[in-house]
Amino acid sequence: MLQILLKRSIEVTVFLLLVTFVSFLFARLAPGDPVLSILRVDDVSVTAAQVEELREDMGFNEPLLVQYGEWFMDFVKLDFGNSYLTDQPVLEMLLSGLPATLELAAGALLVMLLIALPLGSLAAIYRGSWVDQISRWFSLVGAAVPSFWLGLLLIDLFGVRLNLLPTMGRDGFVSMILPSVTLGLAITSVYVRLLRSSLIDSLSNDYIKAARSRGISEIRIFFFHALRAALPPIITVFGVSLGSLIGGVVVIEVIFAYPGIGKMVVEAIRARDYPVIQGYLFIMAIIVFVVNSLVDISYRYLNPEIRLKEGKES
Repeated sequence: MLQILLKRSIEVTVFLLLVTFVSFLFARLAPGDPVLSILRVDDVSVTAAQVEELREDMGFNEPLLVQYGEWFMDFVKLDFGNSYLTDQPVLEMLLSGLPATLELAAGALLVMLLIALPLGSLAAIYRGSWVDQISRWFSLVGAAVPSFWLGLLLIDLFGVRLNLLPTMGRDGFVSMILPSVTLGLAITSVYVRLLRSSLIDSLSNDYIKAARSRGISEIRIFFFHALRAALPPIITVFGVSLGSLIGGVVVIEVIFAYPGIGKMVVEAIRARDYPVIQGYLFIMAIIVFVVNSLVDISYRYLNPEIRLKEGKES
């Protein structure tokens, strides 16, 4: 156990160093000049001396590694700096928008589960039937339709034509329906096919046949044996595809004007607001790391072979 904790500590340290350096580097190498955005050169007349003076004050004339070192020393103290545009603390801004983003992601996952679990399960149980055909067509269409286009269609249908649901902002549960459905449908197609194939494999195992021969009910066999055996590859794919979910949240927040950190970082990219961009990348990386760690733990729980192997090694 101590060896595992030590290994995890080293992984977290290396991970934090890499994430902070990559996020800093990507923000600095992005095209554009934040000084020009701060001075609003498109709206106000400024001189070259003013631009150079502000660049000197903000430390942009120093070598890149020196800038990173100064930023990292503040970062260690959980000081992400202030936004160039609003002069608000970046950490405070991101934490204020994070609940909205997490709500949207949770809503999308709920939509995915409500569709993928029954549809994929029925397609596996009644393989070759009309339910299976529907699942195949659903997966094909879902994989082919871009999430932003689907979002615009739902806005036009339920928001403009039928006037049933709000299409902008965050005002209670109702305002989450359209963005959650849009993002949920975008990721559902992958899990429908994956759950179907995993269940088909698990239902064909010998222990399932032995359970049936002992008179165990089909419902108990499905939920306590077949479904549990089919979950590890699905959970693994979820950990890998989490980045796609986060990227989808950014797109959906922009389309539906949802006040999460995804919409916030898009505005920061336009304005070359480096502290906000770096803070966003770091927080998203931490979320991905935590979720993947939880996936790893759940995989050990669902697959006893891994626990036995680790026990022998220790």
